[in-house]
Amino acid sequence: MSSHLDLEEQEQLDELKHFWKQYGNAITWLLIVIMGSYAGWNGYQYWQRQQSTKASALFDEVERSAVAGDVAKLERSWNDMKERFPGTTFAAQSALLAAKSLQQTDKLDAASAALKWASENASDSGSAQLARLRLANLQAQQKSFDEALKTLSKPFEPAFAGLASDVQGDIYSAQNKQSDAVKAYNDAWLKLEDNGEYRRLVAAKLNALGVDPTQGKGSSK
Repeated sequence: MSSHLDLEEQEQLDELKHFWKQYGNAITWLLIVIMGSYAGWNGYQYWQRQQSTKASALFDEVERSAVAGDVAKLERSWNDMKERFPGTTFAAQSALLAAKSLQQTDKLDAASAALKWASENASDSGSAQLARLRLANLQAQQKSFDEALKTLSKPFEPAFAGLASDVQGDIYSAQNKQSDAVKAYNDAWLKLEDNGEYRRLVAAKLNALGVDPTQGKGSSK
């Protein structure tokens, strides 16, 4: 009985040796790849956390500079953020904050540059689209109407589409293109159904153009 069990164990051992001889190298390399990937993922996560912590500290500096009205320090902090941590959410937030402060101090070219950067490089679509809206507004204020319309030409997500149409209406109105303005404001009024306060503002603009948006799709009074 004992020799029979020993024979079975020997056969199993021989099969295992044969299997390992045939597939052992492949299994070893597969384990190396899996463990290497796991270690790499953990390393990447650690690096991401480190980047986020450093970017957060630098954003605090951007924010303090903006509150203090120290434009020179603000620009240095913002440029530092853009160069060192461009892929973080803090970079887009810094761009929007810097642009607002720069615009308030009449540094319009620098403000436009910050908004353009955010519209093209923000890590989240919400910040990118908000930057595009603000950039178009700024371009319109500078009477660069064609540039502003070009900035707005790319489609917006539903949350921003109504606001974009409203800005388009403002641009057409400034150009004395009444029919285009009415169409843009009508689009805005329809898309802003869930934003009653802003919708009333758009309705007032339509009313000023002799249009009542509550009648169909907007009919002349």
